[in-house]
Amino acid sequence: MLDGDNPAELQCTVVIEWLNSCGQATKRRLFKRASVTIGRNEFKEIVLRVHDGKIPHSFTVSDVQLFNRFAKDGKCTVKFLPENVQVLMSDCPPDRLSTFLKTLSIKHLAWKTSKCLGDRAKLLACKNWRFEAISPVQKKDVEKANAFQNKVNAPMAPAGHPERRANTTARAQQVKRPRNLCDFSPVWPEKRPFFTLPTDYQLSREQSSVLDAVLSGKNVFFTGSAGTGKSFLLKRIVGSLPPKSTYATASTGVAASYIGGTTLHNFAGIGSGLGSLEQCLELAQRPMVLPNWTSCQHLIIDEISMVDAQLFDKLETIARSIKRSPEPFGGIQLILCGDFLQLPPVSKGKDNPKYCFQARCWRKCIHLCMELTEVRRQTDQAFISLLQSLRMGRVTEVVTGQLLKSASHSIERDGIIATRLCTHKDDVELTNENKLKQLQGPSRMFEAVDSDPHWLKLIDTICPVGRLLQLKVGAQVMLTKNLEVQKGLVNGARGAVVGFESGSQGLPRVQFLCGVTKVIKPERWVFKANGGTYVSRQQLPLKLAWAISIHKSQGMTLDCVEISLARVFESGQAYVALSRARSFEGMRVLDFNPCVVQANQDVLQFYRKLKKENVHMQLSMDLFLPKLNTGP
Repeated sequence: MLDGDNPAELQCTVVIEWLNSCGQATKRRLFKRASVTIGRNEFKEIVLRVHDGKIPHSFTVSDVQLFNRFAKDGKCTVKFLPENVQVLMSDCPPDRLSTFLKTLSIKHLAWKTSKCLGDRAKLLACKNWRFEAISPVQKKDVEKANAFQNKVNAPMAPAGHPERRANTTARAQQVKRPRNLCDFSPVWPEKRPFFTLPTDYQLSREQSSVLDAVLSGKNVFFTGSAGTGKSFLLKRIVGSLPPKSTYATASTGVAASYIGGTTLHNFAGIGSGLGSLEQCLELAQRPMVLPNWTSCQHLIIDEISMVDAQLFDKLETIARSIKRSPEPFGGIQLILCGDFLQLPPVSKGKDNPKYCFQARCWRKCIHLCMELTEVRRQTDQAFISLLQSLRMGRVTEVVTGQLLKSASHSIERDGIIATRLCTHKDDVELTNENKLKQLQGPSRMFEAVDSDPHWLKLIDTICPVGRLLQLKVGAQVMLTKNLEVQKGLVNGARGAVVGFESGSQGLPRVQFLCGVTKVIKPERWVFKANGGTYVSRQQLPLKLAWAISIHKSQGMTLDCVEISLARVFESGQAYVALSRARSFEGMRVLDFNPCVVQANQDVLQFYRKLKKENVHMQLSMDLFLPKLNTGP
């Protein structure tokens, strides 16, 4: 079983503090690598056990406080009130910590609904102490936990209601509910559930195979066409690894923002990377950058297709030098993600930069190359087939006819017009500025709140929203963050500003193409800077959307898009633009010319070889597994 498969167990750093009446620690124990397990004792009470392979420390979970404000950073504290002891956990994989705390909360509250033995009864029972791992959360546990929470937080019934007196008594006795258990207040008379059954992310079989390979410690490159859930899987991988030693990076700021990371160049600290190896190594050893390399054990690089071979070789040499290890990449585990048939490496003055898979160190650094094939962004199989042909650089007469036909698509409605995808950044800025000026009425300016002005340049590079955002009624906007996925309010959702709220903030009210009208409030983006410092920006999750560049659209799903391909200048660029569309009906292609659809021949050869290797591996497994399952 892989570490983390058990939702009631964590592997992390633990500090146990025994406190005095003033809250000061009188005794402190540090466990750099400990197992924290939820279980039951001989009286069926919930127990939290901390074990480092020597002497276990067990605490009965009867009256506790959970402090999980920094759970997304892999940190939390469990305080045991009767014993006045607190267990501080850190460097926990964030996703696993979230599941662990939810399991602990549900099991604890479900236990509180049962009849508990008193101290005298326990003494008379004369049972030997024991510890057994707790069973997975069941439906009955969730129902009991919700019933307990609803009882404690019972709202006041309307005047004259028969339960008014009972609720008044309950409210007089209730203790203030900890903030960590729920973020909303129930509304009478509906009793809303505080908890649901813990569910894992809906990973496909292919995605689960990649995650298993990563958790087993292998260096993995996983790829797939647009819309196969690479970014989704990458977020899951980030959440499954210990935060202190994991650095999530990407070749572009936009891609880095989706996974809460930083750019590869900022992590490496080597500027543009165009200097000599000696110069780059010197830059990487600066005091503000060196901790990145020394503490890194898992390096994630998204959009690897835009990293050229020369840079990858330099980084590999720097890693071996700083880590003082002969192992490939200095022993750092690599998790690379991207599609080489999308955007190629940025040239920066180079004539024909080589792809990352052409680097000298590629084969010794990467243990597994895996491909995701199930497309999730689009559901229309005909449209998926069309996009796959374009990805491989094949433009048949049928494909050409379909794309030319799309020029007549009418995709505007409810005052929301199509976003134009452009190949050049200057065209985007000019279009948005001019369109905003043409709107009548006053404008509103919204300024971001940044955590540290010192990191302003980094935040501007990574964050998907700008420091200043100017809006007017009628402005075409796009969401830059998932707000309510079930309602269609996802990253890339299109809308138009229909008004502003009264008051000093004057928040915009946006009508979206999915049919939802919502007041948009500021959201926070958090990024990891040099030295493990976290920086953030708080701003409205909106950007002007009359036009957007193809580079900035990476990772987005657009439901109303107009594409101009006349100025395409890179292989894969036309495919990236067309694959942003959610559906064929929601896309309009202008001035289409089959000549702009290109696929690099070296990349095509790489993928042909990858498919052959995967087929050979699958055949080998099919032949080998029956032998394992056959008895003597």
